[in-house]
Amino acid sequence: MNFKIDNLQYCNWSREIFEINQEAGLDAIHVTIVYHEDFNELKTVLESWEKHFSNNSDLIFHGKSFKDIEKAKSENKTAVFFGFQNCSPIEDNIDLVEKVYNLGCRFMQLTYNNQSLLATGCYEKVDSGVTNFGKEVIKEMNRLGLVIDMSHSAEKSTIEAIEISEKPIAITHANPSFWHPVKRNKSNKLLKILSDSNGMLGLSLYPHHLKNGTDCTLENFCEMVAKTADIMGVEKIGIGSDLCLLQPDSVVEWMRNGTWSKSKNFGEGSKKKAGFPKQPDWFLDARGFSNLKVGLKKVGFSENDINGILGNNWYYFYKNIN
Repeated sequence: MNFKIDNLQYCNWSREIFEINQEAGLDAIHVTIVYHEDFNELKTVLESWEKHFSNNSDLIFHGKSFKDIEKAKSENKTAVFFGFQNCSPIEDNIDLVEKVYNLGCRFMQLTYNNQSLLATGCYEKVDSGVTNFGKEVIKEMNRLGLVIDMSHSAEKSTIEAIEISEKPIAITHANPSFWHPVKRNKSNKLLKILSDSNGMLGLSLYPHHLKNGTDCTLENFCEMVAKTADIMGVEKIGIGSDLCLLQPDSVVEWMRNGTWSKSKNFGEGSKKKAGFPKQPDWFLDARGFSNLKVGLKKVGFSENDINGILGNNWYYFYKNIN
């Protein structure tokens, strides 16, 4: 059985987008439900998702384990897995890790761009690594089966998280820096360490992470996938598109600044103008998975490898993490 999984979306959720994901054949999506929200704000976000599940029960349901991916496939629905792009909801309380897990969270970044209580983000000048609190949180995440995500983390912190964690970690949405050297993308050294620890990389389709941005070609992207597979092994690669469909540009300010800054620092590619960049024409939304399949075949991937990249590799990661 072949699965199709997009392991990172941050859309302005509506029935229209759930229908697009179904049309694309997505069996599962990992969705960002938190950037900077604290625990009480998280509960408000969860209430909105309960409405989504209730109003769109023919299309989506809350995913919590790999078995839900199988269920989604059999029912022609999309399992929705919750994730945080920051550790804000656990505040400074180790007991909140189990509480957010029980509320359905399955992925959590240790930091989003900046220094957190757990680790260092990729935009900090000094990477001090994983903190004492971070080490304790990693142990607790391992115990529960909550996936450690280091997509926005600095290199030393990411390597230390891999070394500390007894379970494989994920970088759910980033690309290799050899292809496009922005701060968010990852070095060959890091990708090799990630692969050797059985971690997963979700390749991003967000234009600021792409060579030539919106003008990135399908062929060039797929050539990058092939070179990344040479470094990591094809079985350690998936898709984490970072799609932000129908989000208003005002959301960028919340993503970049949260409640920690009064300056308008918009980060990666958006320093002068806040807003979401236009997607490449070949990946306007999740229906672009069909173009990826064609492009990956053209650069020499086998059908088995293509199925792995487009979903099966993430499915086995989910299965092994529980």
